[in-house]
Amino acid sequence: MKRLLPALVFGMSWVAFAVALAGTPAGSWKPLSPLPTPRTEVAAALLDGTIFVLGGFTQSGIADQVEAWNPATGNWESRAPLPRPLHHTTASVVDGKLYVIGGFYSGMWTPIDTTYEYDPKTDAWTEKSPMPTGRGGLAAAVIDGKIHCIGGAHRKLFRMVNTPAHEVYDPKTDKWESLPPLPTPRDHLAASVFEGQLYVIGGRINVNYNDNLNVNEMYDPALRKWTALAPLPTPRSGITSQVLAGKIHVLGGESAEKTFTENEAFDPKSGTWTAMAPMPEGRHGLASVAIGQTLHVMAGGPRPGGGGSNTHLAFSLD
Repeated sequence: MKRLLPALVFGMSWVAFAVALAGTPAGSWKPLSPLPTPRTEVAAALLDGTIFVLGGFTQSGIADQVEAWNPATGNWESRAPLPRPLHHTTASVVDGKLYVIGGFYSGMWTPIDTTYEYDPKTDAWTEKSPMPTGRGGLAAAVIDGKIHCIGGAHRKLFRMVNTPAHEVYDPKTDKWESLPPLPTPRDHLAASVFEGQLYVIGGRINVNYNDNLNVNEMYDPALRKWTALAPLPTPRSGITSQVLAGKIHVLGGESAEKTFTENEAFDPKSGTWTAMAPMPEGRHGLASVAIGQTLHVMAGGPRPGGGGSNTHLAFSLD
């Protein structure tokens, strides 16, 4: 049974949510140069105007591949591989360097605490201070040059269980700090930053896609408080999110029954959700980046729990 958590408020109140469903959903999709390596459960980031797609599952196993797409040429090229194969990891960019934090490194879904830094000038990786709580299926986002790592799952005896860990990494000092924990522990969630506040959306309980959530929680760094906001209209996990034109788009995902094409956008100013033009095909374990007024969505599995693709799609409101 899908779990829906009530929108409890942990501080400020929020405007009653609404979902705009009337008329034709806004936006359009077009295909772009496909990834060289089909895969799912990847991470992605935009570094120096280039899209990097990292790790994940491929047909031959867990990937250490790093592939970069140049918007100017439309071509993909290989970069130095990850220090180890990883899936369900994160990718963040601070001051011209790429950081890959956490994830799982084996077919047994062994959670890790590693922090890897990539320097595009040398095409080389360096290991930095480890994350205090080893976990995979977490989310990460950057605020004021620091990387917030939120939620995820770690192993307790023979079970995978959620952690509410909210830990922030400062690349300048190579140090970690623990912050107020995530109110609703979960994994396979998405995180985005809008006007200096952290929005953490969707996910699942204990790595179980039968237990998807509609949770939408916001962290205010100035107040050091979490607030529950209007819930995600379609509960799902294995999702990705990006900010476009003042709204947080939540894309894709999976449940036990299917993968999702949904593209639902949250407006932080009005507290409302809008159904946007859906993806052409359902995907989970996909990744995304925003370049200007375009969202790029890469890879992902076409069926629940597995598969992979070399999909590279672009969404715009034009």
